[in-house]
Amino acid sequence: MSDKVDKTVLYTAGAVAAAAGIGALVLSNNACKDGSKKINGKDNYPDLSKHNNHMANILTPSIYEKYCNVKTPNGVTLDDCIQTGVDNPGHPYIMTVGLVAGDEESYTTFEDLFNPVIKERMSGYDPSFQKHPTDLDFTKLQGGLLDPNYVLSSRVRTGRSIKGYRLPPVCNRAERRAVESIVVNALNKLDGDLSGKYYALKSMSDAEQQQLIDDHFLFDKPVSPLLTCAGMARDWPDARGIFHNDSKNFLLWVNEEDHTRIISMQRGGNMKAVFERFCKGLQKVEAEMRKEGHDFMHSENLGYILTCPSNLGTGLRAGVHVKLPLLSADARFEAILEKLRLQKRGTGGVDTKAVGGTFDISNADRIGYSEVQLVQLLINGVNRMIAMEKRLEKKLVIDDIVPR
Repeated sequence: MSDKVDKTVLYTAGAVAAAAGIGALVLSNNACKDGSKKINGKDNYPDLSKHNNHMANILTPSIYEKYCNVKTPNGVTLDDCIQTGVDNPGHPYIMTVGLVAGDEESYTTFEDLFNPVIKERMSGYDPSFQKHPTDLDFTKLQGGLLDPNYVLSSRVRTGRSIKGYRLPPVCNRAERRAVESIVVNALNKLDGDLSGKYYALKSMSDAEQQQLIDDHFLFDKPVSPLLTCAGMARDWPDARGIFHNDSKNFLLWVNEEDHTRIISMQRGGNMKAVFERFCKGLQKVEAEMRKEGHDFMHSENLGYILTCPSNLGTGLRAGVHVKLPLLSADARFEAILEKLRLQKRGTGGVDTKAVGGTFDISNADRIGYSEVQLVQLLINGVNRMIAMEKRLEKKLVIDDIVPR
């Protein structure tokens, strides 16, 4: 790392000097294939010396110089992908990704950066040779009826991207509207318990908006610098919207952080029913899209392709709100979660506190495991933690059921 920081200081010195009027920033006179001037990689290298994100850990002057004048077939540049990580140094104790994809080809065109970031972020998964499994056969799930005295709600969500269109960080208005049209056309063909209505953010009535707020369905314009610096809030709310079925337990968001976010949820601990609805709804939407010649982005190494590398693979987050006031007070709680391949959030989600010992517990992994495997891990892990909580209520030891 020290060698990298020295190079960073060296390469950014030219830009500082130019800003001070000491010298001129030199650009090559050679033009790129599209007619634009080539970037001088040394002069344009970002100062990452105080950054704490995966992109900053991996990017080197040589990688930047290799790719700074390269574009994907759709015109996405390396700078398009790294800008959010450059603009957001990160927290000293919280490691962010610092990298997004502008299109499907970003992952292969700039693989010398993306692959190591994925490996570092995804617990060693190496997309250069590993194959990602996909399995949406909900009948393989074992159990799934979690104790409703402890589990307040259950939810499964994922994202999907429409092949042939650039991703939200760089897509233009026409592409975003085309994505909305493709998805809404498929949603309009859902029937049975999946049948519902699509609400476009820019044209919904005040009453519809208030109802979606009351239902906690409405997503807001991004305000996080991680998202705004990645271009997620451009042209808001054009071509954004929300679909939910009549029972309000199957939702789909359009053009938020990804082209689509698919969500199945309900009160109580019946994760089996939630996952079944999730699989059926997702497969039905995909089938209707395919009838019109459209498909989701997918590769055998990366699985389903999404904007953020942290969501590659399944893109799946299976979670429950579960009451664990005694177990969460145990000094081993964090280690227990890690051993079970689970993670926790507060009652209200990211960066919130747990109210009354109620946590949002979900799978920690996205890639390298199938959808069935990840939901099964959650079910098994939550059942085990509830068993520990019940023992602690009786003032019994839990040493023999704590994972090693």
